[in-house]
Amino acid sequence: MPLPNRIRPDGSLFADPARGTLFGNRGGRFHDPATRALPKRLYATKQWICCVLAFKGRQRDVWGRYYTELFFCDEVTALAAGHRPCMECRRKDALAYREALVAGRGLKRLPLFPEIDERLDRERRDGRAKRLHRLPAEGLPDGAMIAAPEGEFLALRGDRALLWSPAGYVATRPRPAGLVEVATPPSSLSALVNGYRPLWHPSATAAG
Repeated sequence: MPLPNRIRPDGSLFADPARGTLFGNRGGRFHDPATRALPKRLYATKQWICCVLAFKGRQRDVWGRYYTELFFCDEVTALAAGHRPCMECRRKDALAYREALVAGRGLKRLPLFPEIDERLDRERRDGRAKRLHRLPAEGLPDGAMIAAPEGEFLALRGDRALLWSPAGYVATRPRPAGLVEVATPPSSLSALVNGYRPLWHPSATAAG
């Protein structure tokens, strides 16, 4: 049975056979290694990162004594959930993300990553609930994730909206217009607008 360590674009955990293309963590362990059941807590610290699946041959005992490993369909999903690129295994991407975020938010100085984590935490959560941002669809960048009224999630790519699933994008719809509920935090939206290119699931090319 798969563990409940897959992540939806709203940041919630669930179990699914699809492994995804990236993994990450939320700053430590927040699961019970004895039961490995769906945890009540959502995170250990405010450092929510997304990582490559393999790095320097390291082996992990998933949901063991150490941190709580999480798996994402792709980086578009991870950004929507409120994660950012890892500075260790994805250093180049993390620096590019920060540079684009700084440009997009008009910051006067280069923030440390803990400061970015604090900013993202304010933008991604309303207590235990996911914070959604009501914004005009026309100004959203590729890679933004929308929460649809039917409980579905749509990733914007070109003139289309791609229907999200744990295993990839499974259908296309016309790009929406007007005000929409956006899952991707504003700081990550700014990074996308200013040139950060997230890692898409391979199905996005076929779907869109």
